[in-house]
Amino acid sequence: MSEAQERIVIKAHELFMRYGIRSVSMDEVANHLGISKKTIYQFFADKDALVEGVIDMEIRRNQGECSQQNLQSENPIHEMFLAVDMVLEILSKINPNVLFDLEKYHPRAFKKHNDFKNQFLFNIIKKNIEQGMAEGLYREDVNADIMARFRLASTFLLFSQEHFPMGKHSPASVLTEITYNFLFGLVTPKGAKLVQKYKQQRSKTISV
Repeated sequence: MSEAQERIVIKAHELFMRYGIRSVSMDEVANHLGISKKTIYQFFADKDALVEGVIDMEIRRNQGECSQQNLQSENPIHEMFLAVDMVLEILSKINPNVLFDLEKYHPRAFKKHNDFKNQFLFNIIKKNIEQGMAEGLYREDVNADIMARFRLASTFLLFSQEHFPMGKHSPASVLTEITYNFLFGLVTPKGAKLVQKYKQQRSKTISV
């Protein structure tokens, strides 16, 4: 990606995340960059192509952050807590309509998002569960494949207006509640002590 393309994608990403994808026109992206719409079309054939570029950038960023979490974590339970913090950071900057807009108006980009979720993120979670089982932190009788799929699906319920309408519960409280109950259903007594440890540490720094 050229420097000019990257500059366009970064600005489009910022605007889409803040206002939603449908609400931001190509004219508005151009105006915020101080360039003509024609210049954007030199690099991106249409809005679909620009949205795909934004999703590609977001996927690369998330892959990098997941890899960093794995390296920085003390154990699989700690990695789960780091993942929660990453999701909360994303939620603090994203318009709730982004995924809806993506699914309804930009199917190719939505497929990229779904492939990333159902392949990369699924494998990260499954690996975490298998490692936790090997270290005696998660129960031996857990089906890692099923629980990884359950974790993935329950996390993305955050974005469902049907299940969690805006204003009723904060995304942070929903994610935290889901995560604690998921972990306590998964852990051994040894793992439960670590969950309590990280839960107490987190309550001192984050108010849900």
